[in-house]
Formats: sequence, structure tokens, C-alpha cells
Amino acid sequence: MPGMNIETISETRCFDGRMGFYRHRSDVNHCDMQFAVYVPPQAASGKVPVLTFLSGLTCTEENFVVKSGAQRIAAELGIMLVSPDTSPRGEGVPDDQEGAYDFGQGAGFYVNATEEPWSEHYQMYDYITTELQSAVFENFPGDASRHGLTGHSMGGHGALTIGLRNPRLFRSLSAFAPICTTLHSPWGQKALSNYLGEDRSTWINHDAAEVARNVGDPSHYDTILVDQGLDDIWLHEQLKPELLDAACDESGLNLELRRHAGYDHGYYFISTFMEDHLRFHAERICS
Repeated sequence: MPGMNIETISETRCFDGRMGFYRHRSDVNHCDMQFAVYVPPQAASGKVPVLTFLSGLTCTEENFVVKSGAQRIAAELGIMLVSPDTSPRGEGVPDDQEGAYDFGQGAGFYVNATEEPWSEHYQMYDYITTELQSAVFENFPGDASRHGLTGHSMGGHGALTIGLRNPRLFRSLSAFAPICTTLHSPWGQKALSNYLGEDRSTWINHDAAEVARNVGDPSHYDTILVDQGLDDIWLHEQLKPELLDAACDESGLNLELRRHAGYDHGYYFISTFMEDHLRFHAERICS
């Protein structure tokens, strides 16, 4: 592959396309990073649109592509799927000293850490917005001008904050059960106080509701789709979609917030509505 040195971990045929797992050296995170790419069969004829999925706490690059069932519809629609890891990993990369699931490795929160010892490795905002872009579009048959972004939970927070702050990179935006506020979520408070420090004014650009409230161009995304299960145990303590809804009303962002009785926070929920999200993005990135 041209461009940066991409190591192929594995590749296999899937719905007449190719499901692959890859590794490369990250200059921003100072460690090896892994990501997954599903290349649909339409790529045999030229570049295809891309949907990047940012995963949640404890996940790796594998969870989405193994559990969501997205490849069948992506193959039908001709969409390339990209799934990066959720944090830096490896020898020398610091982790939560108590081994907690909600901080450290597996919980990068898609921010650039400024506090020691996290700042050397935890530069996930730059990784997603710069280095992963190069890894994907220099080495795979994706069309950078037709790129959508979505994610789940912590990854939904990442999708919303990164997507709203970087409209030049993305044409469409959605999320599953996102952490809609880091300022008012125990998960977010723990992570950002360690990564960014106790000055909460530095958290504003990494709080989805605050970014939505202060968005520069509310018309860039014609609609933002968010699905939320009403049996999600994290709904009221951690996710708080009502804050995102209110912020979008204030700024003029068109948010379609769908609430679903009986669904929880996991991949059965995601797989149920994955086709809806793929078709939502296809309407915006496949033309």
C-alpha cells in the first residue's frame, strides 16, 4: 500500500467485498494503532463513499465490525466502513491504575490530552481528524469528499464533537446513545479532569451539547440522526440526550432524536437500527 506503512493483520471476503484489520505506527499517539476497514464490492470500479464508526468504552476496532451486522447493507449501498480503535495501547502507554473500564486504555474519549502522563500518547482527536484520514484515504479506495461519521456512547460523543467541529471532513453525522455532555456525566468528568485538567472551560469543545449550542454553521448537516434506547441503564446518569436536544433547538441544528422503548445500550440495539443509519448516510454521501 502507498503512503504510510500499513501492516495487514488479516483480510477475508465478506458480502463480495473485503473485511480487513490493519496496524500502523501513529506519530501523534506514539504507539501502534489498529483499525478495521470493510471495502464493498463497488470499490472494484472506483472510489466509494466512507462511513467511519467511533466505538465506545472498552471497545477496540473489532466490536463494531463483528457485532453490528453493518457489512451486508454497506455492500448493497457501496459504502466503505472504517472502525478505529478507541485509544492508544501497548507497552509504555499509561492506563487507569485501578484497571477501571471508563478511563485509560479503551477509553480515549477522542480528545487531545494536555495533562501528564496522558499527553504523550492520548491524542485521539488529532488521530481521528488527521492521521486516520491519511491512513484511510491514502491506502484504501475511499472518497474523502463523501465521508460520514457516526459512533456509539463515548464514540457518539466523539462523533458529535468531532463532526460538528470539522464539517470540512464530513458530509453526514449520526450517533447511537451518545454521551451528550461530558460536563454533566460522571464518565466525562472522570476522563476530562484527568486528560484536560480541572479547568472546565477547556472541556467546552469536548462536550457535545456545548459544541452543538455554539456550532458555527447549523445548516451544514441538514439533519443529525440520534437513536436512544429508553431501557438504557446509562440514560439519565451518563447520556442526557435532553441536553443535546435543547442545545440544538437553541442553535438551529436539525436534530432527529428517536427514542425507542425496550432497547438498552448494547449492540442488539445498535444492530437493530444500523440499517437505518447506513441508509441515512447513504442519502447524503452516495451522490
